[in-house]
Amino acid sequence: MRSPTTWQPKPTPRPSRRGFFLLLFSSIPSSIFYIRPLAFWPKTGTLARTMSHSHHHHNIDFKKAFAVTREAGSQVKIAGEIPWEELLAERSEAVKKLGANVAIDGFRPGHVPEAMLVQRIGEMNILMEMAERVIAHMYPHIVGAHELDVIGYPKIDITKIAPENPLGFTATVAILPAITLPNYQSIAKEANSKKESTDVTDADVEKQIEDILRQKAAYERLQQKAVTKNDGELPTPETVEPIETEEDLKKLPIPELTDEVVAGLGQPGQFTSVADFKAKVREHLDIEKKREVEAKHRALITDTIIAGTEMELPSVLLESEINQMFAQMSEDLERANLKMDDYLAHIKKTKEDLTAEWTPAAEKRAKLQLVLNEIAKKENITPDKDQLKSQVDQLAAQYKDADPHRIAVYVASIMQNEAVMKHLENQS
Repeated sequence: MRSPTTWQPKPTPRPSRRGFFLLLFSSIPSSIFYIRPLAFWPKTGTLARTMSHSHHHHNIDFKKAFAVTREAGSQVKIAGEIPWEELLAERSEAVKKLGANVAIDGFRPGHVPEAMLVQRIGEMNILMEMAERVIAHMYPHIVGAHELDVIGYPKIDITKIAPENPLGFTATVAILPAITLPNYQSIAKEANSKKESTDVTDADVEKQIEDILRQKAAYERLQQKAVTKNDGELPTPETVEPIETEEDLKKLPIPELTDEVVAGLGQPGQFTSVADFKAKVREHLDIEKKREVEAKHRALITDTIIAGTEMELPSVLLESEINQMFAQMSEDLERANLKMDDYLAHIKKTKEDLTAEWTPAAEKRAKLQLVLNEIAKKENITPDKDQLKSQVDQLAAQYKDADPHRIAVYVASIMQNEAVMKHLENQS
């Protein structure tokens, strides 16, 4: 059961970072330079002009009903109450969501009568889900009414919650701090003049082929050793011994490259001849090198700009960023059928240990997004509206329960980030 006093909004879904397999199951990320954007609800600037938010009718004066207090460290606290009628309007969807996977004998999941669902789920859980939903819907309106340039996810504290009563809550959230940028055009221009070549040489191809053949030889040797050890039985993960050292791997004899040898590499039918194999190796290396050089080059530009930028990073923004990292880790572990506590026990670390380890990266990532947003404002860089709508529609169809406005903000941030990076890369 969730705490009745405090909770964190669910993370905005991010697009799946799909990869493709090429050459012996070698996966390459689909994104050259992925920046997970912060959540922006800006009143001004490029995203604000790009975004469109469908305002549902609410009988609330958001300006008067919610007080905003400025706090130190570029953050604000929003406080107020949401009428019970607004909260009640979320009940059916809350029950539907919480009851989607509830199994009761005689009923299919999703078709259990509401009275039975309520009895099984509990009124407080339903009420908390209603609270989460109504705050998520109201939050953009509150921010808009008070003309706040908020960033990151708010820290929500529920101060009052009871049936047939207004919902009281506070939201502490970062606002855009004052940012003084260095001469980012000059920084980008200098970096662009020193960008590494992405050309793939014949020597690169030959080395890659040699590495593949040695890996094949090592795998075959391990299979043979495992079969011998198991008295002829097929090897299992427990019986396969690793190559002792990297030097051992380099000493292994490799087979002559023939059509027969390449036919046994990768997926059946993936390579038809030596010439085909070499061409695909070169294709693979070309893609990989372009991605590596691109990522390294972009990191050089942004790291230099960040180092020369003056700003006060809001503490709540850093906290929000770390919370998002934990949320994403939890999702990844869940997909692997693992629990956070079990994983932490396995790696012999606590959440506090990870927080300390992640803080520098979280701080850098938060600063990066602020810098990119500031450059976008100065250069009047906006995402293409048609492309934005298309991407938002696709993501909304995939995540039907997600707030449409948050999805739109998320996608717009990604597109804006990429447009800013392209702008910097074009400085010459």
